[in-house]
Amino acid sequence: MRVLAISGSLRAASTNSALLRTAAAAAPDGVTVTVFAGLDGRGVGSLPLFNPDEDGDTPLPAVKDFRDSLVAADAVVIACPEYAHGVPGALKNALDWVVASGEMVDKPVALLHASPRSVYAREALTEILTVISARLIDEASVTIPLMGKTPEETAVILARTESVAALRSALAAIEVAVAASAPR
Repeated sequence: MRVLAISGSLRAASTNSALLRTAAAAAPDGVTVTVFAGLDGRGVGSLPLFNPDEDGDTPLPAVKDFRDSLVAADAVVIACPEYAHGVPGALKNALDWVVASGEMVDKPVALLHASPRSVYAREALTEILTVISARLIDEASVTIPLMGKTPEETAVILARTESVAALRSALAAIEVAVAASAPR
């Protein structure tokens, strides 16, 4: 199973990005987790700001790459911080690029959070995912409290058996969801 992991945070020391890297390292045999790195809008391969005028028959190269990554993935995992009671702009921008193109339609999605206080972001992200017809897998959506931790503290917490088990359990729930939606 192929999972595309997207961090809504651009911070170098992001706990949400650390959560995704740990999920990738903890993935069971047969599961590949690839972390998408093109949200920052800077440099080659990064998504530009969404503009419907730029979303014609021939998408921009970075947009095409993002969409192709979504199509190739069996599922998506999003780790999202909360900013001003909402979804960070870079993540919202990425999702805006797939509203009309359909790559997320019925795609199993799990939400990971590094803060139990990211309630508004989860609600907003759930609404966005509903609009783009993604399939949110609640059993695969987990919170591992890392808020306010240094990178060293984050590494210690994510190395704990219970953290790794929670991430493996989330990936297993995604596998079940993917298998259930596979054509028979």
